[in-house]
Formats: sequence, C-alpha cells, structure tokens
Amino acid sequence: MKKKSGRTLSTTQMILLSFLLAIIAGSILLALPVSAADGKAVPYIDALFTATTSICVTGLVTVPTVSAWSVFGQIVILILIQIGGLGVITVLSGILISLHRRIGIGNRILLQDAFNLNSLSGIVKFLKQVLAGTVIVEGAGAILYMFVFVPDYGPRGIWISIFNSVSAFCNAGMDILSEDSLCGYAHNPLINLVTCLLIVLGGIGYIVWLDMGRVLKNWKRQGIGCLKGLTLHSKIAISTTVFLIVSGAAAFLFLECENPLTMGGSSWPDKIQMALFQSVTTRTAGFATVPQQNLTNTSAIVALLLMFIGGSPVGTAGGVKTVTVAVLLVFAFAAIQNREDASLFHRTVSRQAVSKAVAVVSMSFLIQFLSTVLLSFVSDADVIDIVYETVSATATVGLSRNLTPTLNLWGKIILIVTMYLGRVGPISLVIAFHTKKVKNNIIKNPEAEISVG
Repeated sequence: MKKKSGRTLSTTQMILLSFLLAIIAGSILLALPVSAADGKAVPYIDALFTATTSICVTGLVTVPTVSAWSVFGQIVILILIQIGGLGVITVLSGILISLHRRIGIGNRILLQDAFNLNSLSGIVKFLKQVLAGTVIVEGAGAILYMFVFVPDYGPRGIWISIFNSVSAFCNAGMDILSEDSLCGYAHNPLINLVTCLLIVLGGIGYIVWLDMGRVLKNWKRQGIGCLKGLTLHSKIAISTTVFLIVSGAAAFLFLECENPLTMGGSSWPDKIQMALFQSVTTRTAGFATVPQQNLTNTSAIVALLLMFIGGSPVGTAGGVKTVTVAVLLVFAFAAIQNREDASLFHRTVSRQAVSKAVAVVSMSFLIQFLSTVLLSFVSDADVIDIVYETVSATATVGLSRNLTPTLNLWGKIILIVTMYLGRVGPISLVIAFHTKKVKNNIIKNPEAEISVG
C-alpha cells in the first residue's frame, strides 16, 4: 500500500498560521482609505504594524491610534485586539458555540494547545466560562469607565470606555484618548483602579479564575482556609503577581518620587497611585500615566525586568510569565543548596516544568538580544531606548520611550517580527518547524563531567 504523501498541519502550526492570517487580514482592512481619519490610506507598513500590534496585544504604534484612524479603523483595531487577547482559535470556537455547532475532536485539541492545558476533559465548558467571564469583566470595566469618560467626552465617551476596557483586559495598552496614553488621568483614582484591575484580571490567567471560583464556593463554610485548596499553579501565579506588583510599586515610588518629569510635583497619595499603576502596567499592559522617556535610567531597568517577566500563563499577558520565573528561582536555590528536587508550597516541581522554563527564558532572551542588535544597526537611538522597545515588543507590553514612531522601514519590520514571535511564543515556533519525530532511544551516549558556573 502506498502511503499518503500529503502532510497535515500540526496544532501548533495551525495556531501560528491563524495569528499570521489574522494579521494579514487586519492589515488589508486598515490599509483601506475608509480606515484612515483623513480618508487617505495610510502606508501599508503602518497598517501592517498596527494590525500586528493589535493581534499581538502589544500596543506599540507607529501612528497615533486616536488621530490616525477613523471610527471604522478603530473598530477594526478593537476587533483585532479582542481576537488577539483571547486567541484566534478561541474566538472561532466561540462563534461555533453561539451558532449551536458541535466542537469536534480536532477543534478540542486545538483549544487544548491554545490554552496550554494538560487534558481535553471539560475543554468546551472551560471555553464557555472564559468567554462569559471576558464579557462580564470587560462590560463591567466599560461601565465604570463611563462615569469619567462620558462627562469628559459626551456620547463619544461610551465608545472610548468600551475600547479602553477591552484594550486593558487584553493587556493591549492601546487607547483612543490622546497621544500620551492615560497621562491626563494620572491623578484620577477611578481610572487608575479600573485599569489596574482589568490588567491584572486579564493577565492572571483563566486557569486561576476558575480555580478561585471553585475554592470560593466553600468560603462560607471554611472562610479564609478555603484558599488552601488552590492548585499549585494558582498559588504560584497569585503570590508572584502580588509580590511583583508591590515590590515594583515600592521601587518606582522610591526612584521617581523626586523626579520633576514624572512624579516630583504630585502629592504623596498621587505618587503612590502613579507608582502602583506603573508597576501594574509593566506587566505587559502598555498604558502609561507617566512619560516613559522621562523615567530615570534605574527605573527604566526595573521596568525592563518587570516587562520581561510579564503576566501569568493562559491569560492575555505576555512575557516569560510569573510561574516560569518562580520555577527557575526555586530550582536555582535548590541547586545552590545541593538539593535534587525543588519545591513550592510543599509540592515538588517536576523536572519537565523546569526544563520548559529554562527553554522559554533562553529563547525569549535570544529573540530580545537579536532584535536589539538588529534595531541598533538600523537606528541611531540610545541603547536604553532601543532595549526598552525590543523588550516591550517581545513581551507584548507596548510601553514606549517614543522610539517606535521615529523608526525607518527596516526598524518597523524588525519590531513587527519581534511582536509576532513574542505573541506566539518562541517555543511554539521551534515546535512548529521541528517536524522530525524524536524517538526514545534505549541506547544513550555516555555521560561526561563538565564544569558549570
């Protein structure tokens, strides 16, 4: 019998291809004259850049979102942000569910890979809960925003509220308020609080959502003790997120409290909320209440570290993820103490998780390094500005020191590729192109001692 010569795409390849097709489709729509605010089509490279930053929920822009695009163009961008935040496969599956169509085994496997889950069990129920939760959170955020934006902008404030809510929850960081992001609302407690909550809820990960919902059902019976029932993943994600937000806010407050270009002229309550917002937004959100180019170099380095780490797995955030960094740190300390196993919350971390964490961090760092070198070659900007932009692109953050709008064609192309690689994940890219199956060999090469460190 002859074997079939045709090849089918793997689930990873299909996910990567879906993002690429969504970017191309979005760029074509944004390149139409109807998408531009002045009725004249923007250059295709800017349309492609905007489509990429929207699908990759990054937020870096070459043209101002508020003034360059018409309402139609902004609607296209918002749809791309929502698709990018949830994932193309998730949105398509949600449409099938709304049409009362059955989700086949093939689509279930795609969803499993898209959400990075370990089992197919309950995948459709999980999808429904994710979609319902997204609608509820984004809707609540939009309503809260309206208390400020409608009095300030009239009926247009409704559209601004919806756009901002979706963008914040998806950790995109794009807005249609002004060209300086949320700097005009740096002292507004409601805008700061709502935006921070949306960012954290989107970035904490859907797995944590459902796990929290499960244990909180026992709140009346067990009280605070019910939180002990959280999975190891949730405990790591929540504790690491809280630690990074608090420590980051403390660092920014200390480093910027006397800087006249950022927080220096503000009251202490305003300084605290500005520092907290800066800490939260560096977790791949991209909104700004202080100009990033005015940060001290030390604060910029702290921001780079927070951006590199990013949010938590299976959410809308980017970066190498909180759980990844936590696993690497405990494994490193275990190695220093000559312990074979690393543990967190009295649970042993698997070697497979450690290996994957090492791979994710290594590949992410490699992409950022190459992107920095290439961008330095085609740009004359300061190194700190270039690194800020490339880390922001790789971690899909969107915070900028105003370098992106000044880039030439090659610079824009470099960041487009960097944003795409950062969104789909470097490991996914390697898996997608590594088609050769590796078999477990009984015969292994002999081991040899080497010196490390």
